[in-house]
Amino acid sequence: MATIIASLLLAVGAAMFSIIKKEVILSSIGRDSQFAFYAADTGAECALYWDLRQNKFAATTSPWNDLTCDGQNLGPIQFTEYGTPMTFEYQPSGYCARVSVTKFEDNSTKVDARGYNTACITIATNPRALERAVELAY
Repeated sequence: MATIIASLLLAVGAAMFSIIKKEVILSSIGRDSQFAFYAADTGAECALYWDLRQNKFAATTSPWNDLTCDGQNLGPIQFTEYGTPMTFEYQPSGYCARVSVTKFEDNSTKVDARGYNTACITIATNPRALERAVELAY
């Protein structure tokens, strides 16, 4: 009788552990998704600032080397032609943001920001990497 009761308790405990483990994984995915969204939003806001406030994505032949976001240099960015995206990548708070800004001949702009819950260098190798996107058009 004691063996049967112990087996039942062990089975119930194992089932509860399995449910709790799945709940923890589910909640961590929600948290990581939020981090990825915030990275994408930060990247979009950075591009918006440099475009609208500083006019840095305007059609010009010289590259820009002085663009920074969150204290990080974005590297040389150069306009090549209308319809071709200008891209940059940086890591706000250790998460990756990849941003492309596309200017069109009708004076409209599209900003596509993709945020990740991991550092840029580990996106391809991290099995739990999540991507969230923010798109702005004006």
